[in-house]
Amino acid sequence: MATSNGQTISSLEKLEIELLLEGIYRVSGYDFRNYVLSSIRRRIWHRVQAERLSTITGLQERVFHDPACMCRLIRDFSIQVTEMFRDPEFFKSFRKNVIPLIKDVPLIKLWHAGCSTGEEVYSMAILLLEEGLYDKTRIYATDMNENAIEMAIRGAYPLGKMKTYTSNYLHAGGRQSFSNYYTLCGENAVFDNELRKNIVFAQHNLVSDSSFNEFNVIICRNVLIYFNKELENKVHGLFYNSLGPRGILALGNKETINYTIYNDKYSEIDTEKLFIKR
Repeated sequence: MATSNGQTISSLEKLEIELLLEGIYRVSGYDFRNYVLSSIRRRIWHRVQAERLSTITGLQERVFHDPACMCRLIRDFSIQVTEMFRDPEFFKSFRKNVIPLIKDVPLIKLWHAGCSTGEEVYSMAILLLEEGLYDKTRIYATDMNENAIEMAIRGAYPLGKMKTYTSNYLHAGGRQSFSNYYTLCGENAVFDNELRKNIVFAQHNLVSDSSFNEFNVIICRNVLIYFNKELENKVHGLFYNSLGPRGILALGNKETINYTIYNDKYSEIDTEKLFIKR
């Protein structure tokens, strides 16, 4: 028996999960083998039930013979949880502590890794615009989920979410009326092209893909919590090697550099999980 997040997993179930993930990797190239077991297990069982199956082995058979089912399962593994100015205190701290460090950089290159459907990317674009830095910034926004990237490119979000997003924006130190940044289109709020002009959206897999530039800032919030220690260290290596001298790394509020092999490579800027490369 193995224990995952307080739950007991039989050796047979653990073997089924390992065989499924190994098979997905060999067939599709997507590598989920080093994701946290408790998280990946929940998503697998969600798909088992959604497909009206009874075992993980049954799901394995279906995904190998039904490409559409494979796509559905991979989408399940890439759950998109995000919102505009999520964790407002982070953006407030970024404005206060990071902007002074990058304001004199001739061309600011920022990588938003694991950007999901783009809400936090547009949030950062708004912040940089208000700080007068957006015109000299290039934001590279990436995610492994192709559907999420397509949604991010459209920049259209349900109008019903704008009340929460407006509150987040104001708590994050926003300086204008939030509605200035979007127009209404049916049931959606569509963010202005002015915000999109310096954003490059692309598909990128942190598990298997390499670095593609040198960056002044890397933002990767609430992604590493799904990785086991081995994969977490691997991705931290990717980030460290992608940051230029005195580059800034931003993590989610449940993530840390502590207990990784890169612990001594950064200094903490603020308790909002902002770090500077030594």
